[in-house]
Amino acid sequence: MEFAFQASPTRVLFGTGMRAKVGEELDRLGIARAMVVTTPSRGDVGGEFARLIGERAGIVYPGAQPHTPFQVTEAALTAVSSVKADGLLVIGGGTAMGMSKMIALRTDLPQVIVPVTFSGSEMSPAQAELERGVKVRHRSPKILPETVIYDPDLVKGLPSGVAGPSALNGLAHALEALYAPDANPFTAAVAEESVRALGHVLPGLDGTADDATWEKALYGAWLAGACLSMAGMGIHHQLCHALGGMFLDLSHANVHAVLLPYTIGLGLAAVPQARKRAARALGREDVEVAVHELMVGAVAEPSLKAMGLTRAALDKVADAAAKEAYDKTKPVSREQIMRVLVAAYEGGRP
Repeated sequence: MEFAFQASPTRVLFGTGMRAKVGEELDRLGIARAMVVTTPSRGDVGGEFARLIGERAGIVYPGAQPHTPFQVTEAALTAVSSVKADGLLVIGGGTAMGMSKMIALRTDLPQVIVPVTFSGSEMSPAQAELERGVKVRHRSPKILPETVIYDPDLVKGLPSGVAGPSALNGLAHALEALYAPDANPFTAAVAEESVRALGHVLPGLDGTADDATWEKALYGAWLAGACLSMAGMGIHHQLCHALGGMFLDLSHANVHAVLLPYTIGLGLAAVPQARKRAARALGREDVEVAVHELMVGAVAEPSLKAMGLTRAALDKVADAAAKEAYDKTKPVSREQIMRVLVAAYEGGRP
């Protein structure tokens, strides 16, 4: 047995009501004047956290935008300088985290992130930034937050149209970690537990879900996010990023959700042990079909066609995706990529 393993330096606090600890975490990190980062739709939540931390709040900045546009981050950096912020408190999902990560990359300011979705982006040392219409990808230890605080109370109000695709996004991270080129016994165990937790709660993340269900979903999302910091991703993310880079109006989480049943077969076929772990976690041997059923039950538009993509667009996506292999140990041909895209376009049983 041979493997390499690097643990994430990020401190994690998990539990109902844990957001009350945010002031203590700022103090622990020596943050006396935080910039509270969020999106326009969550400005009220940002204000609540500003009141919670009192005089430590330097400014509430609800200016984060999807796809992390470079010019938006530049404006935020001006705000950081004007209030002399010495740290970042982030409340939100991937959009808010994206801007904070780019600020941290350029300033090395410490970050405390409080996720309100299941994306797992908070645990990743990578971030894409939109510059002049092109997504530029960054990867650096500076991007990782110092602390992440998970509070199930902050996710249990998510509408099902947000919660389901977001949880499937998390499931994608866990499944890809099972067959990642740098997988090791630890990441495989974490990924399997994540698949088990998320597979158990999907597709029932709606108004009927009880507190335990929301807690398990957030637990599974944390584990899936942890996989992002410990293992590389593969063909699924390769296709998602190609689609997202070309069609900025597509929902990031929905793209992950719709592609997932069709992409994972390539990775699982190459790593039999990964298929065994996924099947064990989901309680079914037909992993791709099981994930498809979870997706159909959780997503309003369960195909690329339903999401508004044209059949002609698939060739352009295939060309873009084929140019850069995320996992060079498992080469995938353009023909295979095209088959996956066509299947996801039609949305049928894999």
